[in-house]
Amino acid sequence: MKKLQLLGDITPAQFLRDYWHKKPLLIRQAIPGFKPLLKFDKLAELARQNHVESRLVTLRDGQWDMQHGPLAELPARTEREWTMLVQGANLYDERADELLRQFRFVPDARLDDLMISYASDGGGVGPHFDSYDVFLLQAQGKRRWRISAQQDLTLVDGLPLKILANFEPEQEFVLEPGDMLYLPPHYAHDGVAEGECMTYSIGFRSPSFQELGEAFLQFMADSIDLPGRYADPQLAPAKNPAEIPREMLSTIAEELNKVRWDEEDVTIFLGEYLSEPKHNVFFTGPAKPLTVGRFMETASKKGLKLSSKTLMLYRGKNVFINGESFAVGRADKAVLDVLANARRLEGAMLAGATDDVLEALYTWYQDGWVELG
Repeated sequence: MKKLQLLGDITPAQFLRDYWHKKPLLIRQAIPGFKPLLKFDKLAELARQNHVESRLVTLRDGQWDMQHGPLAELPARTEREWTMLVQGANLYDERADELLRQFRFVPDARLDDLMISYASDGGGVGPHFDSYDVFLLQAQGKRRWRISAQQDLTLVDGLPLKILANFEPEQEFVLEPGDMLYLPPHYAHDGVAEGECMTYSIGFRSPSFQELGEAFLQFMADSIDLPGRYADPQLAPAKNPAEIPREMLSTIAEELNKVRWDEEDVTIFLGEYLSEPKHNVFFTGPAKPLTVGRFMETASKKGLKLSSKTLMLYRGKNVFINGESFAVGRADKAVLDVLANARRLEGAMLAGATDDVLEALYTWYQDGWVELG
């Protein structure tokens, strides 16, 4: 595996071994000459949309305030100490999506989104920590980062933001365009803009086991099969009518213990769960879709690519796309694995696909999940 300038001229394997989940890494000129992919006006326009997750953080007279989007109005850019955060910018701009995909040395199952932060002079969101790994890429202007490996993660009560009560910085860096800072989970940090600045945050999914457990039980509810109905033909007269009978408890416990799951159940659950688009993601198919014959002819020439909003994963014979799953044979798996990994498919590969996969691809095209390349 080759070294990446993005990681400071070390290989992804070295990064994952020495830094991932372990310690920070400052990378000067990770992307030399980097410039913002979205101008301020475009970012502000996104923040005004109902379907885009955004926040406005301000600090006035020592008081923190946070508003959730849509953000109809913003402070003047000349006003100090405010920050606009736009989540999921990769869903709305192809260049932002391409930037996010540079971090695919971490599996797609863990890659989350690209958040863009605009801050006026002195702007920031206060000292805090994240529950996930994050790369902080400076896109415009300068931002001063202070970081700490402190164990005390106590938060200030009563604030709209999660701000550390006892932040004690241990290191300090000023990042300029193209510089990037990696931080592992729960690493305390505070970034303050020096003049106007934009920072791009590449974040990773880190669901809690509680969240996964609750979702898995809901998933399993559709597949549980416990025939029969409770009965007690040997019922004895009740001495204490309000007491649950021991025999009833034992019988039902025995039946519920028949609920089982295996690795295949967990695989299908996890694939559907991780490929499910976020609640604010909507797909739009072509206004005038091609006929199936014309689609196949064009796809064979131009190829296909996944929409930037599409999440596609696989494991073994199972393929997952936007929360749906299906099992495929070996020939189709070879085609769909390429589509999932490369996020595009050369037209020549369609010659080896079965009618079932071609039909699925046409449906995905109509739904806006895939696009002609």
